[in-house]
Amino acid sequence: MNSNIPKSNKKRIVIVGAGFAGLKLARKINKKIFQVVLIDKNNYHQFQPLLYQVATSGLESTSISFPLRKIFQNDDDFHIRIAELLSVEPYSNKIKTTIGYIDYDFLVIAVGVKTNYFGLENIEKNSFSMKSVNESLVLRNKILLNLEKALVTSDEYGRKALLTIGIVGGGPTGVELAGTLAEMKKYILPKDYPEIDFNLMEIYLFESSERLIKTMSELSSQKAFNYLIKLGVKICLNTRVEDYDGEKISYSDQLVSSKTLIWTSGVAGSFIDGFSKDIYVSGNRIKVNAINLVNGFTNVFALGDMACIIDDDIKNGYPQLAQVAIQSAENLAENFTRIVNNKKPKEFKYKDLGTMATIGKNKAVVELPFVKFQGLFAWFVWMFVHLMAIVGIKNRFFIFINWAWNYLTWDRSYRLIYKPKYRD
Repeated sequence: MNSNIPKSNKKRIVIVGAGFAGLKLARKINKKIFQVVLIDKNNYHQFQPLLYQVATSGLESTSISFPLRKIFQNDDDFHIRIAELLSVEPYSNKIKTTIGYIDYDFLVIAVGVKTNYFGLENIEKNSFSMKSVNESLVLRNKILLNLEKALVTSDEYGRKALLTIGIVGGGPTGVELAGTLAEMKKYILPKDYPEIDFNLMEIYLFESSERLIKTMSELSSQKAFNYLIKLGVKICLNTRVEDYDGEKISYSDQLVSSKTLIWTSGVAGSFIDGFSKDIYVSGNRIKVNAINLVNGFTNVFALGDMACIIDDDIKNGYPQLAQVAIQSAENLAENFTRIVNNKKPKEFKYKDLGTMATIGKNKAVVELPFVKFQGLFAWFVWMFVHLMAIVGIKNRFFIFINWAWNYLTWDRSYRLIYKPKYRD
């Protein structure tokens, strides 16, 4: 198989991954100087912070996805290939993909990370994660199908297990998911399923540390905790989920019957064939310097959650946040131009723009560098920031319409069960 990328007199930059880092870099690179090849297993960019809203029927998957070819259709000497990275041959300046070999002058690894189950094989096999649009749709199907099964189940214990949902991980994703599901239980599902007693439905949030959203202040953590308790979420702090067989959640010598466990606790990178394991640090992240150059190489870079910048000032790397990925990608795009012009590259310094999480309607916590606030105003700020970060004016419009409808009617428009049909 051949990638059929035309030859060019320009230096070729190959970017593997179209997440926040890869997409920003591809948009910012000077196309007059470089030929750019963007490789991803999907033909779209997905906005991961809102995957939980797809899983809970608040948004359709197309609202948070945007076709890559649409983004770059006016760029010259820009090439997109739908493929997966198989290995890197850094000493011959080529990579092996599912569509063949691709040569490069500069290589950027921005493949993101995967869910980390910390070696808990049963949990990996039986729980659900939300790292992609596909996984979010599978989870949505599971939640809705369990409701349909609960409707026709005569056994009360069986019905309770179908309705009960466990969430592992008290970070922003876990908190936002728990709040949304609690609101669905209270305001939406009783209208769809009046025959079901939703007092049987319990939502558990398990967090192994002493508080929720550890990346935020204790005040914001406590506010999030209070909001969720008020919504009826059962929060288990200092608690590790030890096992899950698809029927029962095991933790702290206790068992909870549940047909749905959602794992949002932890991520890890993947080892890439062709790289020595010496370049990896904790969490299987690739160790890079302050210009995102992979240690030991002169033309191989890493960006995003997969990269871990370590230098004299940063001992453990920056947090795995979208803003770190975006800002470092902008810096690298500028550095590529500086490199070919024989100028010294600029070291990357992360500028913290703040952290936020929403817990439900009119409930959010926001921490900006200069102020912290919670409640209704924080909720509107959260919505505005996420709306502006979405790629595409049409996507923003449809998301805004959906959010406005949800706000006014306490309804979520996409409670649809898709049953995919496969052909050999």
